Amino acid sequence: MRVFFSTGEASGELLAADLLGAMRTRAAIEAEGIGDERLERAGVRIVQRNRGWASIGVFEALRRLPRTVSAGLRVAVALRRAPPDLVVLVDFGAFNLRLAALLRRLGFAQPIVYYAPPSAWLDSAKRARRVAALCDALTVFRHQAEFYRSLGLPIGYVGHPLVSTIAARAPRPAAPAGGGTIALLPGSRAGEIERHAPRLLDALARARESRPNVRALLVAAGEDAQKHLEHLLALRSPLPLEIVRDARAALHEADAAAIASGTAVLEAALIGTPAVALYVLSEAQAKIARRVYHGTYVTLPNLVAGAPIVPELLQNDATPAALAEQILALLAHPQQQADGYARVRAALGPPDALQRNADWVLNVAADSNPVVARAIAAAPL
Repeated sequence: MRVFFSTGEASGELLAADLLGAMRTRAAIEAEGIGDERLERAGVRIVQRNRGWASIGVFEALRRLPRTVSAGLRVAVALRRAPPDLVVLVDFGAFNLRLAALLRRLGFAQPIVYYAPPSAWLDSAKRARRVAALCDALTVFRHQAEFYRSLGLPIGYVGHPLVSTIAARAPRPAAPAGGGTIALLPGSRAGEIERHAPRLLDALARARESRPNVRALLVAAGEDAQKHLEHLLALRSPLPLEIVRDARAALHEADAAAIASGTAVLEAALIGTPAVALYVLSEAQAKIARRVYHGTYVTLPNLVAGAPIVPELLQNDATPAALAEQILALLAHPQQQADGYARVRAALGPPDALQRNADWVLNVAADSNPVVARAIAAAPL
């Protein structure tokens, strides 16, 4: 069975890699796709690198548009000429929705599954209808499933795969007086790093005024991100930190974390790492966001629980002083979020959600192709 995955950034690659691993417990799969090092490590043959594609906001997206449009056209034509049994799109709506539409216009008849279709803070009826018209949608969030169904649109939902792949760590006491380890996650996109990393580094310096032995793990989401962070660090006074690539390992090790809002905050909640979230948009992006989003929360654990589990420092509130204050409080009182984190895990679905998602995707492929159905049925479990 041939499966093509399309991802646009680090979090999507991780979702795709985990999904592929679970699918391979049910069927022999030859995988190729759009991705980078994370997907490649999962055994996917990369036909198009997505390095540098991720953006947030209209203006950053427009700068990357010629490159991504050209890549999408090349990929769509190649898939039409040699169709896989299944295409799996993962998040990254700015590109993947265009790819799905282009494939259908070219006459691509095989199933397209949209795994984790874009929602976050910008769900709209228009976009939901477009996803449903082009793809079989499988969401990882209950609130998105409810939104689609309120519009009479079909969508699958069984739970979030991270509940299957991330185990909660044992409760920890407060960090040693004067010390502790902080994970700093500025995000994966260039704009995120530019806006968040300086604030996080300044917050670390401030935290050291109260805890002089504190150290940090600065997470780089890929090679380009690491180069960007190394450049920023070269312009500053030295700080006790280490640049690392493995975000989950850093969150497991850390006594507290400061994280750019995104999937990593949800990972921190599932691991049990005390965390504060930040996010800063450009002024132009912020004006657009204020017009289209009127929700109470932006951070995934808070959206899932419907409560302020993780402090959110957004825009002008994301000052180094405010970040340092939150970090110090988390180091001193690490169990203050424990009950909220338990609520988040319970709301994300059953422990076997990842395998259920994989089975759902395979069933879509089997329903459209008897040969694929027989291959899946014949595979040893």
